[in-house]
Amino acid sequence: MEAVLTEELDEEEQLVRRHRKEKKELQAKIQGMKNAVPKNDKKRRRQLTEDVAKLEAEMEQKHKEELEQLKLTSKESKIDSVAVNISNLVLENQPFRISKAQERWDKKAALEKEREERIAEAEIENLTGARHVESEKLAQILAARHLEIKQIPSDGHCMYRAIEDQLKEQDCSLDCGCLKMSDC
Repeated sequence: MEAVLTEELDEEEQLVRRHRKEKKELQAKIQGMKNAVPKNDKKRRRQLTEDVAKLEAEMEQKHKEELEQLKLTSKESKIDSVAVNISNLVLENQPFRISKAQERWDKKAALEKEREERIAEAEIENLTGARHVESEKLAQILAARHLEIKQIPSDGHCMYRAIEDQLKEQDCSLDCGCLKMSDC
């Protein structure tokens, strides 16, 4: 279909170029005719003006007819090409094409699911691992002494935060800033 359109454009473009060339040639011919007629011969000048008008009108009419003929043939060829394309068209139950964004989303979801599965497997393996066994033993020892492990965020002030937490346990109201001042 696109080949037909480009072919039609080429044909129309060629026709327009040919028309321009013919107009230039006609103008040159008219100029030559005007130069051939003496200025003081009014009768021949009048005849020349009529001939020029007649030639220009004939050329205009010819160009219009050629353009109309080209447009008619291009419409017919469009109709023919559409008919051929429709006859070549095979209607099938084609699956819905998934967009690229949907493909990326599906891929990301699959990777996330796979990651979650690996984490679950790692947790199961860690139940029998040395780290887990060590943390179990430490928890038993601390429980026997009535102590517990507290999670302190590692924000660069974790030592001060740990001391602050211990002071809060003993009802002392010092914060991280005061501890830093007293350290210096």
